[in-house]
This record gives sequence, structure tokens and C-alpha cells, in this order.
Amino acid sequence: MKEYTFHLPNSFPLESGETLAGARVAYRTWGCLNAAQDNVVWVCHALTANADVLDWWPGLFGAGCFYDPADWFIVCANILGSCYGSTCPLDADPATGAGRFQSFPLLTIRDLVAAHEALRQELGLTHIHTLIGGSLGGQQALEWAVRQPEVFSHLVVIATSARHSAWGIAFNEAQRLAIEADATYHENRPGGGDAGLAAARAVALLSYRGHDAYGHTQTDPDDSRLRDFRASSYQRYQGHKLVARFDAYSYVALTRAMDSHNLGRGRGGVAAALASIRARTLVLGITSDVLFPLVEQREIAAGIAGAVYGELDSSFGHDGFLLETGQITAALAGFYAGVAAGAPQRAF
Repeated sequence: MKEYTFHLPNSFPLESGETLAGARVAYRTWGCLNAAQDNVVWVCHALTANADVLDWWPGLFGAGCFYDPADWFIVCANILGSCYGSTCPLDADPATGAGRFQSFPLLTIRDLVAAHEALRQELGLTHIHTLIGGSLGGQQALEWAVRQPEVFSHLVVIATSARHSAWGIAFNEAQRLAIEADATYHENRPGGGDAGLAAARAVALLSYRGHDAYGHTQTDPDDSRLRDFRASSYQRYQGHKLVARFDAYSYVALTRAMDSHNLGRGRGGVAAALASIRARTLVLGITSDVLFPLVEQREIAAGIAGAVYGELDSSFGHDGFLLETGQITAALAGFYAGVAAGAPQRAF
């Protein structure tokens, strides 16, 4: 694994009309580019992940896994706005020398993808064998496949959408309200909004799992308990766990970026945008996902010519895209085998 930093052109233009000066992108690579340069796998990560895909997607990426660095040249870039090495709200504005915090400019999914595209060109990668992402990563992958249809041979998206739903936006707004209710968030300093971020994460978990998942893992065996329930401590633990590794200002910036996702904006609608994708596509939904329900995955698959649609039978809810690597591996093996054999695309 190798870590790098790519500096974007100064005054990097954003979809909002603003610019982001002095921006950088942290990225990592694994494996080697082969002579034909046709073994590139580019991973787009989700909301609070980072460029180390072998760390957060174990079982799918790594030695002995489906995407083994011995066979593939794997690239994963940390998205703009994230606090894992790329330019984020904690960084100083070159014009003032002070952190941007709440004044950090609005980022959209298209801005995140524009940074990926600039990095791709910097790396001289004219062809990507597979572009893959789940959740927010899937939104980036879809946007990029629409923007540069000739670059990608295969597209794999899991538990995502062609346009972020009102339901998803409402969840994100509830989380931002929790952060904004923390008075320290408005102090514009490192660590500002930490208590609000913990509460926001507790809200998010309700959309990542669901009724059955909580029932299976967080039900108290002691019927006499009146307070301090297992589910309560789990919510607090997960909130504090995120605070230890993430930042409230980045969280606000990235949830706003997610809300902006709409493949059809300025392109004649979602259907027209999906129809422009040329990559052989695998779309996977999760049966228990309440955040990105199966209807959204079916819309994507129906809109892309020849797309394969499949479902992961999981009790983990939305988090199944990170945890059900065995099922994802099986789906990928069948997908690539079908493409190699020239078989007609179908659901499985």
C-alpha cells in the first residue's frame, strides 16, 4: 500500500459557483498496473470512511479476497470535505490563514467526482476496469459513470440511489440539527460540535440497521431492567466512537453533499442520465435496507441498459454493504463470469 497527496488546481471550481483554494486529495494505491493497463479497480468510499479500503472493506479487498492486490491495481481517494487527509473544514483558508469550519463552501457529489476525475487524469489512467462504491460511494460512482461513460468498463453500485431521497435528506437534516444544537459547534474550533456529532451518529444508526437488527443484538435479557438498556448504551458507544475518529464540520459538509445527489439535474431527468451509462453494471440492494430501499436499486438497474440486479439477503440493514462480503463476492464472481461469457444480463 502506498499513500499519496494530490494537489488540485488552485481555485478549484465548485458546482455552486464558489471555488476551493489550495485543495488536496489524499489517496492510496495497492498492487501494480499491468502491461495492458486494464486491471484498475477504483473504489469510492462512503460517508465516514477513508482511502484505506483494505481497512474498512475487509473480506472484499485484500490478500486472498476477491479484489486481491496481487491481481488488481486498486485506487481509493479520500473525498473532499473528509477529515482523513483531503481538504476539509478544519483546514486553513489560504486567504486568511484561519480554519474554514462553518464557512467551508458547499460541496456536491459532482464536486467530489470532479476531484476524482482530476486525480485519474493526473495518474494517467485512461481506462478503469471496475468502478465500485456503496452508499455515498455508490452515488459518486454513478455520477462519474454518467460524466465519463467511455472510461469505465464495469460499474458496481451497492445500496445507493440515482437521486438522494426525501427520506434520506430528512435523516441527514435531523443529524445536522443535533450538531447545530451543540453550542460548541458555533465556536468554530477543532472539537466543536462533538456532543452533537455523537447524537447525530445515534440518529444515523437507526437508518443503517433497523427494527430486526436491533431486536436481535440489543434486546436486554434481563426483564427487570428499568433504565440503562443495552440499546441505550450501544447508541452512546457508537456516538462516542465516531467522535474519536471524525469531525462535526466534515460530517455536516458531507451530509449536505449527499443531499445534493441527483443524476438528472440539468440532464433531462434521472432516466436520461442513467441511460447514458455505458459500463456493464451490477446493482446490488439489501433486503433489510431502510435508508436505500430496494425500489431505488431497481430503478438504477432498470435505467441502465443490460444491468444485472441482485439482492443481498441480510439482517444488517444498510450496513450490509460493508458486512455481507461473502454474498457480494459471489455476486461479483457471477457478474464477471457472465460478462466474460457474453451471457445476457439478468437478475439473480
